[in-house]
Amino acid sequence: MKTLPVARQFRGLASTLAALLLVVSASAFSAPPPQYPDYPSETPAHFNPVTANHDYIRREVEIPMRDGVKLHTVILVPKGATHAGILLTRTPYSADAQAGRMQLGQLSGNLEVTLQGYDNPADVIVEDKYIRVIQDIRGKYGSGGDYVMNRPLHGPLNPTPVDDSTDCYDTIDWLVKHVPESNGKVGIIGISYDGFEPLMALVNPHPALKVSVPMNPMVDGWMGDDWFHNGAFRQQNIPYIYEQEATRSNDVKWWSNYYDDYDLYMHYVSAGALGKAHGMDQIGFWRKLVAHPAYDSFWQEQAMDKILAKQPLKVPVMLVHSLWDQEDIYGAMAVYRAIEPKDKNNDMVYLVMGPWHHGQEIEDASSLGAIKFGSDTGRYFREHILRPFLAHYLKDGAPKDDVAPVTAYVTGSNHWERLDAWPSGCRGCGVKMRPLYLEANHMLGFDTPQAGGEGYDEYVSDPAKPVPFRARPIQPVGYVAPQTWSQWLVDDQREMSGRTDVLSYESAVLTRPVKISGRPQVHLIASTSGTDSDWVVKLIDVYPDQVAEQPELGGYQLMISADILRGRYRQGFDKAEPIKADTPLPYQWYLPTANHVFLPGHRIMVQIQSSWFPLYDRNPQTFVPNIFFAKPADYVKATQKVYRTPGNESYIDLPLAPSPGGD
Repeated sequence: MKTLPVARQFRGLASTLAALLLVVSASAFSAPPPQYPDYPSETPAHFNPVTANHDYIRREVEIPMRDGVKLHTVILVPKGATHAGILLTRTPYSADAQAGRMQLGQLSGNLEVTLQGYDNPADVIVEDKYIRVIQDIRGKYGSGGDYVMNRPLHGPLNPTPVDDSTDCYDTIDWLVKHVPESNGKVGIIGISYDGFEPLMALVNPHPALKVSVPMNPMVDGWMGDDWFHNGAFRQQNIPYIYEQEATRSNDVKWWSNYYDDYDLYMHYVSAGALGKAHGMDQIGFWRKLVAHPAYDSFWQEQAMDKILAKQPLKVPVMLVHSLWDQEDIYGAMAVYRAIEPKDKNNDMVYLVMGPWHHGQEIEDASSLGAIKFGSDTGRYFREHILRPFLAHYLKDGAPKDDVAPVTAYVTGSNHWERLDAWPSGCRGCGVKMRPLYLEANHMLGFDTPQAGGEGYDEYVSDPAKPVPFRARPIQPVGYVAPQTWSQWLVDDQREMSGRTDVLSYESAVLTRPVKISGRPQVHLIASTSGTDSDWVVKLIDVYPDQVAEQPELGGYQLMISADILRGRYRQGFDKAEPIKADTPLPYQWYLPTANHVFLPGHRIMVQIQSSWFPLYDRNPQTFVPNIFFAKPADYVKATQKVYRTPGNESYIDLPLAPSPGGD
């Protein structure tokens, strides 16, 4: 008998073993799992925090609105409170987070430790023993319903019967009926988006609403707050829209492959292309925003200054404005101009202007960036203005406050002033508009320009190398260190003044103080070789070359007021039109409000440029129907000329006020 070769014998044995293993393996998987004794969970099914030692009582309630939707609300009641006023904030940024989630047993610490709880002037709330109420607005975090960015009032833009005004009314109605420790008096306070809510509360207000304090409020997203400035899109706010609307609880976070935001926005060319690459087309507000690049009815009908101008004045209002507000520098002043004329007795509309970034009034405000004020201006506001103002309207038997109709900080000379009205709308207050002209040899002066020379200055604006709005690398929008977004309006402008695509004009050294109080107005005569263009104008305080008390400020170029205009809207914000190439044309627009003294030894500077990147999207300098969808080939260089001859004068109208020396 023949035997099999050894190799074939091993192959046969291997096949047999493999089959046996498969049988054993299959039987193992089909066998029931081994039984182990139960090990009880150490986490209780329901945990009840013991808060007997807390100095406040926390309640979480779901307040029903008139359409049945319930809004998540946190109520913090100081222990032992009776007949206490209620201070309400309505927010899209999580009521639980702003209320502190009981991180500490003391209400003061609980309000101060919250990163997102920046609407908490904790010292005033706690020391005056207000009942603190914070509510998630409709569609955000714990509240039901659908979210709409700055939900418009019921009407053409909102066919539903509910809006932020009705939700505030229904909330106040519930609070005064269900919070037994209250005296039935309610105030509403908030910053930014939360500052928009106190404005909405003024539309058909609840009788129990006794005072409203909008701080740095969102008012008109196209004219000069979060989304556009005079038609130029603030594209660095795209991540905010993304995180705010993608999910109810802001769980989806923006992403970037770049350390420097300048590189990120250059890579995607247009804001529309960047949005598409991040899936922004799924987000409702983004779709509305790119569909309405001009100041059409979509923007006009939801502008709160226009809405409140038509409303009766029923509730006392304190508008709080930051002179270096890097986000909402337009809104508070626009509302003041709209409603102050209705305050016949000068006792319903109050204005506070401080030397702050967005929301800094409830923080330490001794300085902003490199600029020092010599005292904590935020504490001054809270102690001497906000505290007595709230007490007068919310506390039983409180004395009448001594708050002036206008309390304005004067930057440069660093002091507070009390006024009956803000000078831009004040008769006989001494404020006069006076032109500050661009002159030959890059000079500035108050005398009318004389004929001679070429009569213009020029530069080449290249979209491939846009002027950065601050020194690179440019950080994203953010408030957590080491991010310095809040300081960019006080950045030193020397880096920009040295560029060949930025025109700089400078006055002689001042021998007397020059004070401005109001809105400077730009009157620019300019031409472009393109068919569209942006114009950026900056009014700057140039420090002396040596500053003994703070050497790092030697030669510092501090922006006092600056803004951008998208040239396609030079004849009307509601309709874009191409610019006639190589033709001198007038461009006029207002810069943000200033209250500043240019001191002796300083100079006044004006800078002009055609990009402010990546804060604002680039103008392709070729007219296209919608810049959100501009193509790479649309972006071309343009030669920009700024004129300064008789008949073609370029100047800034300065609102000159009597200086401290009486000049």
